[in-house]
Amino acid sequence: MIRVLVVDDSAVVRKALSSELSKHGGIEVVGTAADPYVARDRIASLQPDVVTLDVEMPRMDGLAFLETLMEHHPMPVVMVSSLTPRNSDLALRALSLGAVEVVPKPGSTFSVPDVAKHLVRAIRIAAKAKVSGRPAAQERSRMSAAARPILTTHKIVAIGASTGGTKAIEEVLRRLPRDSPGIVIAQHMPEHFTESFARRLDQTCAMDVREAKDSEQVVPGVALVAPGDRHMVLQRSGARYVARVKGGPQVHHQRPSVDVLFQSVARAAGQNAVGVLLTGMGEDGARGLLAMRAAGAHTIAQDERTCVVFGMPKAAISLGAADDVVPLGRIPEAMMELLKAA
Repeated sequence: MIRVLVVDDSAVVRKALSSELSKHGGIEVVGTAADPYVARDRIASLQPDVVTLDVEMPRMDGLAFLETLMEHHPMPVVMVSSLTPRNSDLALRALSLGAVEVVPKPGSTFSVPDVAKHLVRAIRIAAKAKVSGRPAAQERSRMSAAARPILTTHKIVAIGASTGGTKAIEEVLRRLPRDSPGIVIAQHMPEHFTESFARRLDQTCAMDVREAKDSEQVVPGVALVAPGDRHMVLQRSGARYVARVKGGPQVHHQRPSVDVLFQSVARAAGQNAVGVLLTGMGEDGARGLLAMRAAGAHTIAQDERTCVVFGMPKAAISLGAADDVVPLGRIPEAMMELLKAA
């Protein structure tokens, strides 16, 4: 049984979420709190397994509370946020502070049952996640200056991730040089959040990072993030690569899907690509990584010790899809060495 504490300043939302969550087997709402100060006391007394936390609250905002919580009492936290541009930025900040997942808040866009469905999945993922207060010191290794790619527009890097992926992707990208080969990224994330995510990465990384637009060229020095609720595929256009953004059914309950991206990279780039599968729940990306390896690409899976959730890399490793299994802190250097040798 997963014990959950619901923290939200709205009594209506607290009651609605508690009622909906209680309908699902394996989840027990052990308490609620209207603000972080009450939440602090109830975490101490109730010892919940997972906390759901509103981003904006009185007395102390959710981000300040999350930062304090992760410093003094790290535990799985799922953020609940309205899908607005400002709140998208706040939600991404929450992920960088250690929140496991972000789900939309009930409102005009999402009904309470819709939100509860997302929240139940997020709570179950969070309950299995490895949460730490700060990154392990040994994972802060810096990329060697010698690990620079041989530049060519024919090299492509494809990265896929889910739970824990926003921090992992930032960890990888911020250690890459500005002249790195073009990168395409599929991160499981709701619509409206990916633009803020790309903008945040752009501010911290040497490469240019942006949300992909349909038919945008994939070029060195640029990383393209698949838009939320849209698939992204790589296509060859003569000597160039372009990213196509499209709809279509969910794959592994996801859109964007890592499998969809990776399989397109296998077809379009083959041995000129490097595939990287990072932390995440489920199996999305495993078969796509296998397709990339079969097409001659170099493939990397994040190791279990540094994953928040080992599901996606584990599935890929089980299929024999990964050439190398690498700790997060060593992935950027491994990528650059493979690209240099290719």
